[in-house]
Amino acid sequence: MRLMIIGDIVGRPGRRAVKANVNSLKREFNIDFVIANGENAAGGKGITEDTGQDLFINGVNVLTMGNHVWNKREAFEYLDRETRIVRPANYPPGTPGVGWAFYDAA
Repeated sequence: MRLMIIGDIVGRPGRRAVKANVNSLKREFNIDFVIANGENAAGGKGITEDTGQDLFINGVNVLTMGNHVWNKREAFEYLDRETRIVRPANYPPGTPGVGWAFYDAA
């Protein structure tokens, strides 16, 4: 299995870079799975449903988060239902999101 791991995607420029490059790199290097840090994808701090979906549509399979994910309160419900987003596992029970992800390649 070939993995691509992308560091911090920051704001619109980061999302544009993903859109312009990830799918072509996946084809060129026969990459099976893409993991990216998306905690700053929305305006440089946090994530929204629109920015998360934009990254998934453009080739990212799973997004990791960090402490900046809490900057967009509107994302809390999204984090609870989007199984492709992994919040930091060291956060206490009851924190929005999950500390693991399941990906079904089928």
